[in-house]
Amino acid sequence: MAEKIGVYIDESSVAPLLSAEELVAFVKAKCGGACPIVKSHKRLSSPDGVAMIKADVATGELDAVLLCGTSPRVDWELFDFGDKVIVDRVNLREFVVLGYKNPDGSAPVPGQPVPPELTSMVYDYLRMGVVKLQKMGTPNPEIPETVKTILVLGGGWTGINAALSASGAGYDVVLVEKEAALGGKAAGLYKTFPMNYPYLEATDTGIDRLIGLVAGNGKIRVCLSTSLKLLAGAPGQYTATLVTGGKEENLAIGSVVLAAGWTPMDTDVLAAYGYGTLQNVITSAQFEAMVKAGAITRPSDGKAPKTVAFIVDVTKAMEATPAAPVEEAPAEAAKPADKKAGEAAEAPAFSPIKTPKHLAYSSELTSLVALKQANYVREKLDDAVALIIYDSMMVPGLNERYYRAAQDNPGIMLTKGTVTGVVQEGITMVVSATDTLLGGDISVAADLVVVPTGLVPATALDPTINLLYRQGPAFPDLALFDGFADSNYICFPYETRRTGIYAAGCVRQPMTMAQAKEDAAGAALKAIQCIESASRGVAVHPRSGDLSYPVFNFVRCTQCKRCTEECPFGALDDDEKGTPKPNPTRCRRCGTCMGACPERVISFDNYNVDMIGSMIRECVIPPKIEEGGPRVFILACENDAYPALDMAALRGRKWSPYVRIIPVRCLGSVNAIWVADAMSKGVDGVMMLGCKYGDDYQCHFVKGSEICNRRKENIAESLKRLGVEPERVEQYQVAIDEYDKIPDMIDQFMDMVLKIGPNPFKGY
Repeated sequence: MAEKIGVYIDESSVAPLLSAEELVAFVKAKCGGACPIVKSHKRLSSPDGVAMIKADVATGELDAVLLCGTSPRVDWELFDFGDKVIVDRVNLREFVVLGYKNPDGSAPVPGQPVPPELTSMVYDYLRMGVVKLQKMGTPNPEIPETVKTILVLGGGWTGINAALSASGAGYDVVLVEKEAALGGKAAGLYKTFPMNYPYLEATDTGIDRLIGLVAGNGKIRVCLSTSLKLLAGAPGQYTATLVTGGKEENLAIGSVVLAAGWTPMDTDVLAAYGYGTLQNVITSAQFEAMVKAGAITRPSDGKAPKTVAFIVDVTKAMEATPAAPVEEAPAEAAKPADKKAGEAAEAPAFSPIKTPKHLAYSSELTSLVALKQANYVREKLDDAVALIIYDSMMVPGLNERYYRAAQDNPGIMLTKGTVTGVVQEGITMVVSATDTLLGGDISVAADLVVVPTGLVPATALDPTINLLYRQGPAFPDLALFDGFADSNYICFPYETRRTGIYAAGCVRQPMTMAQAKEDAAGAALKAIQCIESASRGVAVHPRSGDLSYPVFNFVRCTQCKRCTEECPFGALDDDEKGTPKPNPTRCRRCGTCMGACPERVISFDNYNVDMIGSMIRECVIPPKIEEGGPRVFILACENDAYPALDMAALRGRKWSPYVRIIPVRCLGSVNAIWVADAMSKGVDGVMMLGCKYGDDYQCHFVKGSEICNRRKENIAESLKRLGVEPERVEQYQVAIDEYDKIPDMIDQFMDMVLKIGPNPFKGY
């Protein structure tokens, strides 16, 4: 814990409303011997300002530095004073000077007497900053021995590119392919979409050349006809059990790239277009195989078609078809709470997700496939015509050039329309469509009709990864994403819910081969980053470089299993007694386990229950609303809410002078005792600002906001028993780009608090 704190006030941040000299005097008077050095400087981030602090640190008088000025989100790289000195920030610029407005809504006037509300606000933040450092220690992580071998699952286009990327960076790779040869779906393609300038023509996939590069690479070990039976352990220390021809082999692995690919969509829905009953209706996958084999023929008689119709969208027919039931993947906490760790292998078996009827995200690919295959018709059949019927033609980016080239081809006809059915008249197929550009219905004749093939990720039908985790062998919540193996798809592509395992290619989302190549490189780099982070004892995204790790006081642990069940990343198993068994390199330092623990036996050296509780207790709460106004604490998630507050202040938005903002790692880390402390102290309300949750979640730690919302229900029940209105504690969902909404949220909450009246515990 910090005992000798140097406090530095940034004059440029507090001017023109506040006097840095007066703030220095306040800290000296209130903090006594805890702060042997208290100074101000015109601009702390300037070379002179940094040099001043370094000189003070060099005297040996300080073990911590508190910088009071700009947001901790800026200039953070400047203030590094060695491993022995803890550094923290108090945000006086955004949260006080820029964000402050008078109780009547007016802005303070520079040069006029400082409003008492502004003075009490800045004093509270200074006291909170000092006590926070006093409760903060220097993390002392365990540095494990790590393995620097990357396991790539899937020997198709994406897996091969990932293996080449990782080996090119100097890492050993084990490339596992369940089939007898490399290449995957790419090996069955005749051509692929344009990948090079001028992006006008389909090109050879180049898969044979890549297979040759893998075969000649001494850092890549290829395992064909092989499956992953089990993956046990944690990043940097995995043990992968591979099975080849009935023979098992255990390999030490550092991280994993999951490139298992895709499987075709369930064709039942295509029955509305005659597929399965009409011989001359085939899927785009079957058409591709036909061209790869060397000729385009009509299945009914083997003759070359004169007209080939390509249907891009099949949405309308699928809307009229009852959806097949979807079996949900095993839940995070599916194993009964009274099970022991020794029974982890008995976790729920993988339940395949039934192949979805429609994947809305495939629209770009079905559009491009239709364009590509229409060009096949022109290439292979000189006098044939290709007709593309689309409801939505999606060709983003450079693919627009490919689309325009097709428009210019006299043998390719494109028309907008919603296909309503396909029937056979004699030997001719008749395609009917509505909602055309002219508004009417049309019918067109074709010798061959090609319907789209949707992409379903391999993880929807097979666990692929087979984890030895308390939470089960597969990725959780796959049903939510139609089986795609992804975590925070907005902020952290490649990441999955299992630290150390990174998804790439069509197992993550439908994509072109050009996109999958980039995806493979990205996932390989993430896998490398994970190994290197584990070898230094630091966290991976989103708290990259964090040295802290949850510390457990097992003496007081009651084996309630809340921490193991609520951890979003499976970082905690159970030992034979049911006590949490940490896996340090799986942990992403969100603090959800700390928020879950009713006994408060989980903490971080630099983030703990006592720290936030002490910050709450350091704030002065007026005994009456009439004598200083109400008080509201805002527990703000550091990922979206905190930056949004910063941006609101920088853009001139202001909020109530009666709120005090405390950053938290994630709302999942919020412990109910903090709310209890605030209420017992007489605080009139608590706002919890966090990421969006639900189906379209944006929580950086996946489940944090959702878990907090569930806990809030329990908090509400406790408040009712105490005679405190539960609406005094509320959770709000905020995206980082909704900064303009936050001040209004705060004002509305304050209006509600004033309407309810003072906390019944105020003044006690």
